[in-house]
Amino acid sequence: MPMIYRYKSLLTKLMLVLLCIAVSFMIYNQTVRTPHIDASTENGSLAVDFTLSDLQGHSHSLTDYAGRGVVVNFWSTYCPPCEKEMPAIESAYQDYKQQGIEVLAVNVEETMRVVHPFVSKKEISFPVLLDRHGEVFSDYEGLTLPITFFIDEKGKIVERVSGEMTEQMIRTNMEKIKPNSNK
Repeated sequence: MPMIYRYKSLLTKLMLVLLCIAVSFMIYNQTVRTPHIDASTENGSLAVDFTLSDLQGHSHSLTDYAGRGVVVNFWSTYCPPCEKEMPAIESAYQDYKQQGIEVLAVNVEETMRVVHPFVSKKEISFPVLLDRHGEVFSDYEGLTLPITFFIDEKGKIVERVSGEMTEQMIRTNMEKIKPNSNK
């Protein structure tokens, strides 16, 4: 048998093995492996609960804020739009915190060593939580940063905003999630 046919035969067998592995992995992914969550992050759906630690090591769960409107903002220090909107979020928070609104800034996949100086420099007063492995970001179906969820007092997502927000957008959406407000 000529050498070229031997290589073709070997290559064909190798491709078949790789194809079988790929198909097996796809079947496993679709049937055996359970997804991390089984929930939607669309408007009107119940927000996915999570528990994360803040920069002081205290745990915060979304359910800790039941009865309050909650703004969950996913961000990172390397994200220019995240940095640009942070002062606007802080300003709106100062005006709305006495009206039953809480802000949870969820940093995605960065260390405390990176996040702490950023938070200090920006003088952020709301809780900053660390999502070190991006699991909560993934649960909330985040693809890009920033992404912000406005959640009402019943735990339902009222608004999902992808990308940088203006202060007016933040305030308009905070109005929508004020507890006991006439919506």
